[in-house]
Amino acid sequence: MNKKLAAALSSGAVLVVALSGCSSKKDSGPDPKLVAWAKTVCDAVPAQDSKIRAANASIAKIATDSNLPPKTAKETYAQAFQDMAGGYKAIASAISSAGAPPGVSDGSKRQQDAAKNLNGLSASYAALKKKVDALDTKDQGKFAKGLHDVADQTKEIGQQSNSGTEALKRLEQGDVKAAIAKQPSCQVAASASASSTAG
Repeated sequence: MNKKLAAALSSGAVLVVALSGCSSKKDSGPDPKLVAWAKTVCDAVPAQDSKIRAANASIAKIATDSNLPPKTAKETYAQAFQDMAGGYKAIASAISSAGAPPGVSDGSKRQQDAAKNLNGLSASYAALKKKVDALDTKDQGKFAKGLHDVADQTKEIGQQSNSGTEALKRLEQGDVKAAIAKQPSCQVAASASASSTAG
């Protein structure tokens, strides 16, 4: 059961990779205002990316332990979901407070879509944490059934995560991508995510 849950969750950390430093070569370079905007967003990413990846890792780790006591499993899942909810909320908040990327057509809509998707993901993980908090660890059968329900819900969140990735990619098109590529903080998050994916 735990393995199923871990597999359903493993897509969580992939989202942040969308906001990463793939360089876009342009002679003139992006507008300095846009670079400043990208810095505001990117500076919030590494810490949250790290938190989300650590939450995924803790779930993957307990998934292989069939002798794990229900109470420990419950605490680990609850903490992981809380960290994911917090991580996505913080990135959404950074995108919201940065405002629309300057000089980008349709930038306001793209920025709002990305923030909305990330806030939605945060709310979904917060709801999962509540569900896990309510699990009965004294009754093994009820606990297993409860975990099964949680696993089903994480599949839906996986689809939501795909929408979030698409929204971030739309936000990152054109000059925004070039501005983000200049940010060391986004490059750090990208290389960390790439190495954890490879691992």
